[in-house]
Amino acid sequence: MTFFGHFEIWLSAFLVLSLFSFLYKDNPFYKMAEHIFAGLSAGYYVGLIWQAVIIQQLVNPMFDQGHWWLVFPGILGALMFARFFSKWSWISRISLAFVIGNTAGVFLISQLHGFVLPQVVSTMISLNPAQGFAATLSALVIVIGVISTLIYFYFSKEHTGILGGTAKVGIWFIMISFGAHFGYTVMGRISLLIGQVQFLLFDWGGSIKQIF
Repeated sequence: MTFFGHFEIWLSAFLVLSLFSFLYKDNPFYKMAEHIFAGLSAGYYVGLIWQAVIIQQLVNPMFDQGHWWLVFPGILGALMFARFFSKWSWISRISLAFVIGNTAGVFLISQLHGFVLPQVVSTMISLNPAQGFAATLSALVIVIGVISTLIYFYFSKEHTGILGGTAKVGIWFIMISFGAHFGYTVMGRISLLIGQVQFLLFDWGGSIKQIF
């Protein structure tokens, strides 16, 4: 392995150990690694937006393809920088209102077709016993879970009697869902931890053996 290869591994290991040092207490090494990560992330996204948005979606279409109408969204984007000047910060509200309205409309349609409607279709399942006990039981659980969860969020009537009992069942389904999402998140973080520990043990450890 070359000198630069060893240097890259040792630098990465130093930053990883600096981040892990927060498990002991807050310290200058952790703050340094945190600032480096934040700075690199900000720089990366600035470069990404400049190349992928401003150059590819604004400058190139205008000058290479003659789409001069893009000058109007370009002006709206430039007006966003008016927030840096207190006297003219109100101008940025025009661009901000357009962005929020356009994003809300696009997001509403995408969520409706990509999440709401497929979820509704997935709950419209058959309870026919001919398809097998396991499939019927699974379908029954889905139907009960959907109905009880929707009833829990029905606040137009007090949750008493049968309505209150069904709402309590909905709470159980909601808690199970939250627990599953939380467990999935924890598993993802543990996977990242395992990857970093493997890097320290094998990559950094192998580099130490080669040097010493």
